[in-house]
Amino acid sequence: MFSQSGVNQFLKPSDTLNTSRRNLVIITETALASITLVGLHQLWYADYPQSSFKTLNDSGEWLQMDKLGHVFSSYQLGRLGANTLNWAGVNKKGQLLYGAGLSLGFLTAVEIMDGYSEEWGFSWSDMAANVTGTGLYVGQELLWNEQRITLKYSFHQTKYAQVRPDKLGNGLFEEFLKDYNGQTYWLSANMKSFLKSESIPAWLNIAFGYGADGMLTGSSDNSSYPNQNRRRQYYLSLDVDLSRIKTNSHLLKTIFDVFNVIKVPFPAIEINDIGRVKWHWLYL
Repeated sequence: MFSQSGVNQFLKPSDTLNTSRRNLVIITETALASITLVGLHQLWYADYPQSSFKTLNDSGEWLQMDKLGHVFSSYQLGRLGANTLNWAGVNKKGQLLYGAGLSLGFLTAVEIMDGYSEEWGFSWSDMAANVTGTGLYVGQELLWNEQRITLKYSFHQTKYAQVRPDKLGNGLFEEFLKDYNGQTYWLSANMKSFLKSESIPAWLNIAFGYGADGMLTGSSDNSSYPNQNRRRQYYLSLDVDLSRIKTNSHLLKTIFDVFNVIKVPFPAIEINDIGRVKWHWLYL
């Protein structure tokens, strides 16, 4: 077992290239990506017949919540790839190239599997979302050498999963991944980075969220569920950038970095697409 100081030293990013760490990162992430793709194929695609490769246009489905999921995933995968190589002491160019490659490579492989499934198809709008998420990470590093705007996620359970548990999830874990009605995606902007004011705490962010409600199917013209009351929802709230909390502990920095993908619950203002305004004392 490592002592606390040993764990702290292990997690401290290397000042120069550490080839052992770099090789460990590449081997580990390649293995994890391969295992995940094999697992996805067995758990997700094996129950559906295969087809010849095809594409589809699903850009109008789920009020674009699924596309924001792709943007979020590609952003976080790119960030993960870059951060692990930063730990290994790889230079900034290498971090960004590997981070972008990991993100787009993995998600493109998933999209290709969609293309050979009878149930789905290769989606160019999904690919555009993947590129957008990766570009948001890489672009900020090139422009500001930091992530002033982070993508975050929050979730709450809804009544809709009980109506279609096969599609929207059965139980908290499945609903967390599948029920678009309970998902909110956030652009969380660091106020001090933009306003340059010493009176603003370094960790305080303002967050702009997007969600949707009333969806039982991808599109509203489904004959099985004809009376869906589908609504887009926009949110304004505060947030905490956990990565900007000062600490000398690299263990805490790592923990903060992992949990920084989740929007911290705060009061929020909601405006939907018919102009209704709603106040949430604490929005999840």
